[in-house]
Amino acid sequence: MRAPVVITGAIVTAALAWAGWRLDARGLLAAWLATWWFVTGALLGGLANVWLHQLTGGAWGEAIRPPLLRAARWLPLACLLFLPVLLGMHALYPWLDHPPSGKPEEAFRDWWLSPGFFVARSIGYLLLWSALAWIETRSQRRSAGRAAAFLLLYGVSVGLAAVDWIMSLQPHWYSSIFGWLAGAGQVLAGMALAVLLADREAIRARLPDLGNLLLMYVLVWGYLSYSQFLVIWAADLPHEISWYLRRSDTLWKTVAWLLAAVHLFAPLALLLARRAKRAPRVMGMLAGTLLGAHLLDCWWLVLPSVEGLQGRTLWFAPAAAAVLAVLAMLVRLPVPARGEGNHA
Repeated sequence: MRAPVVITGAIVTAALAWAGWRLDARGLLAAWLATWWFVTGALLGGLANVWLHQLTGGAWGEAIRPPLLRAARWLPLACLLFLPVLLGMHALYPWLDHPPSGKPEEAFRDWWLSPGFFVARSIGYLLLWSALAWIETRSQRRSAGRAAAFLLLYGVSVGLAAVDWIMSLQPHWYSSIFGWLAGAGQVLAGMALAVLLADREAIRARLPDLGNLLLMYVLVWGYLSYSQFLVIWAADLPHEISWYLRRSDTLWKTVAWLLAAVHLFAPLALLLARRAKRAPRVMGMLAGTLLGAHLLDCWWLVLPSVEGLQGRTLWFAPAAAAVLAVLAMLVRLPVPARGEGNHA
């Protein structure tokens, strides 16, 4: 029954993509980048939680390990779906069509944001993530050393990728917190995905532990988000505050307050209640809400930064989420279980 649904979803998605490309190619690519970052980030964040469990141990990780490893098998395919962004990068990134400034103080930025180096780094990130997923999902033994190395590679590469693919949409804006913030959002999304995919009976006894981990990730994301805002807003430097100025109209202000509500304050209040963390249905609804909030956060990170994006094409964002639905159904299809348990 699932195959016809997936095929139908793919046809509808292709029709929406064709219509979007004819209407506004830049808007379509921006929506695709934001949704792709969400999908890939959730899979990577799930792997990060697997590696964290291999380092720390604990019964909490045994229930979520199999579904996260099954989901991670789709990471190489998700990485391939970045190809449209590379093919259309001249429509998204304004610095690609401008020659180097020649100023000594901008020499590093001119070198870093050169087209050839940008493409090479992008391919390097995608190959690295695919390799990490391939090795971890097929390994027959757990290794704390491998987990530590993979966590380090993940943290560095995700931070750099966030700078390259999202921060450089506004090439004169920068934030030293941005890479950490992107990684925190991914690990939070990965844990929420684990709660949704895991068998209810298997995780029932571990729900308080998973709830505590979600609480920690929510607090880290909230702290980093507020710290970035506070530092930039207090300094009030034109090249820094420009990122928030693009998000100061009514629509994006509303999104900001909505993110504060559903990505921080509401989950925080719920996760502080012991009874809520013991209720499978409540935890499932919370995990779904956090995933939805993270998708909204990805739209918030990407869409306002794209120069010349037309307001009437913002429907591309929810339309691109149709791809997410198709991918979610693909993830749920049966996959060979070899190596999924990873015995000690």
